[in-house]
Amino acid sequence: MTTPDMTGSLTLIRHGQTEWNRNRLMQGSSDIPLNDTGRQQAVETGQRLAELGLGFDVLVSSPLVRAAETAQIVGQQLGLEVAGTYEGLVERHYGEAEGLDISVEARAEPDAFYSGVESERSVYVRGVQTLREIVEEYPGKRIIAVSHGSLIRRVLTASHGKEWATPVPNAQPLEIPLEGLFAWREEDEPCLRGKR
Repeated sequence: MTTPDMTGSLTLIRHGQTEWNRNRLMQGSSDIPLNDTGRQQAVETGQRLAELGLGFDVLVSSPLVRAAETAQIVGQQLGLEVAGTYEGLVERHYGEAEGLDISVEARAEPDAFYSGVESERSVYVRGVQTLREIVEEYPGKRIIAVSHGSLIRRVLTASHGKEWATPVPNAQPLEIPLEGLFAWREEDEPCLRGKR
């Protein structure tokens, strides 16, 4: 196996706010658009990143409309087109829970309360695998990937080697340590043991 190029960077951004976010409804793979607040969040994030002058090279996204529109708006501020969308960056599928304001207990373990919920293991594996593929596709580049809260939190957990308990805010950029992303192994991750 070849060693990936670690000279670039990977920044993840959760999409801007939607009406379902505002009303605390489970979104998952339901394709809900941004609201006006979410669009403004994306503009402000893009402007902040442009002001930092970090020289981003590549912008990619989940294909869900809330993420794709966030990426397009951020890209307008940075002078970047969206280079592609990746199915592996979609939000965790929440099955029957989607569209509902579920209890705190059910939010912590939705697959124990609702059918059709994607396992945490699946979200970890596809999130890490997809982002590794993107980094390898654009070696040495400064990449922004727009995705979703649950997936980003699992990738942060995997790449930092410990549970990332902090919620991921809408439209906030978070840099992912590439060494941690490529070091993670599914079988070594304690937080996955027993989770199907």
